[in-house]
Amino acid sequence: MTLASLAQAVYVIAAILFILSLAGLSKQTTARRGALFGMTGMILALGATIALSLDSSERPPLVTAILIALVLIVGASLGTWQARRVEMTQMPEMIAMLHSFVGLSAVLVGVNSYLTEAHADPVHLVEVFLGIFIGAITFTGSIVAYLKLSARIKSSPLKLPGRNMLNLGGLLVSAALMAWFLTSPSIVPLLLLIVVSLAIGWHLVASIGGGDMPVVVSMLNSYSGWAAAAAGFMLSNNLLIIVGALVGSSGAILSYIMCTAMNRSFVSVILGGFGSDDGAPAGDGDATDYGEHHETTAVEVAEMLTEARTVVITPGYGMAVAKAQYPVADLVSRLRARGVDVRFGVHPVAGRLPGHMNVLLAEAKVPYDIVLEMDEINDDLATTDVVLVIGANDTVNPAALDDPSSPIAGMPVLEVWKAKQVVVFKRSMATGYAGVQNPLFFKDNTAMLFGDAKQRVDDIVAALAEVPAPVR
Repeated sequence: MTLASLAQAVYVIAAILFILSLAGLSKQTTARRGALFGMTGMILALGATIALSLDSSERPPLVTAILIALVLIVGASLGTWQARRVEMTQMPEMIAMLHSFVGLSAVLVGVNSYLTEAHADPVHLVEVFLGIFIGAITFTGSIVAYLKLSARIKSSPLKLPGRNMLNLGGLLVSAALMAWFLTSPSIVPLLLLIVVSLAIGWHLVASIGGGDMPVVVSMLNSYSGWAAAAAGFMLSNNLLIIVGALVGSSGAILSYIMCTAMNRSFVSVILGGFGSDDGAPAGDGDATDYGEHHETTAVEVAEMLTEARTVVITPGYGMAVAKAQYPVADLVSRLRARGVDVRFGVHPVAGRLPGHMNVLLAEAKVPYDIVLEMDEINDDLATTDVVLVIGANDTVNPAALDDPSSPIAGMPVLEVWKAKQVVVFKRSMATGYAGVQNPLFFKDNTAMLFGDAKQRVDDIVAALAEVPAPVR
């Protein structure tokens, strides 16, 4: 068996491991195993690729080995440093930044592939063109997503006049550049394509509001996969094609699932996200007078929980920021020990990353069987004694159902206001990430508990210890 055929066999094994990895990541109980499959597959893929590079390089093997080792050392060092320092709350923007690297790589591979094979056949030229087009869009789109997620720019959507026509114009210009490139190959149409594609990527994501950011992250994940697949075609690397197709298709499916959960079409998200030209623009707030809100204390909440038989906790990004998942898990354990039925209701887009809340709760050792999705818990909220809304805002906003002019109108939400009593943990009365006021805060059965969520939950746990459990 030659080294090339052995490497292809290893690629097949790695591809199977990647498929098993995706299957494992679909459930909380098998996610760790899925991650191990993925890491093993990547180690095998890197090993086979390095072996092929050493065998086929025109340089002396030692020089090639040194260059590869330097690249691996730099990459592994940066990756380890980032993995150790990044907080869970920063994972969405970190993932967006990693997607930008994939897009940039596809652009660089495309340009290099054309320069080294300037007289290639038309099929390869199409591969180069599409790889650069998808890669450039992924690059700037991911950069904008990173800036929005990290609050370096406003999360509200950019609404340029005729924004959909601008996107269509960019696509038409790209098609014209492709015709030029295929009929008269040169670096000029490629460079123009890079500029146009970078602008399209920037405008696409800049036009999407903060409420749709979880969909944007999965959408960019799909883009990065197709960019990687395009790079695989340019490099004639079968494994890269397979991996790119897996990432691209899985990201597209996840985006579709999340759009379905928000009652949004994928096209409407791409063309501007939440809101319409006729509705109130996200981020401008709401001048409606909803009345006065009611405040409560940790002691009062502890007493309320002591008397409750059923409790539902709906977490959001604020819980992640406060790192409150650990005291929340402690509170849940204490309440369950007293015979209280405690469950979690997780909205599909809670946080700023698909599955963000599930990961945080699993990290705090919350049992999987009490963490339910929105569709599983919504019907039970009307018979729930107490709902604790910890750091959530837009995902529990009744305006999504009651106000057709709201930027989040039509989005399915956790109907927590139907419970007997609702306690909202917030730092202030500020609007959520989508910039929309929440009428829930002003309802008669809602009490606001202000302050850091972690500290407030710790206070409730301490107060709970002073309150005797009722005889049931």
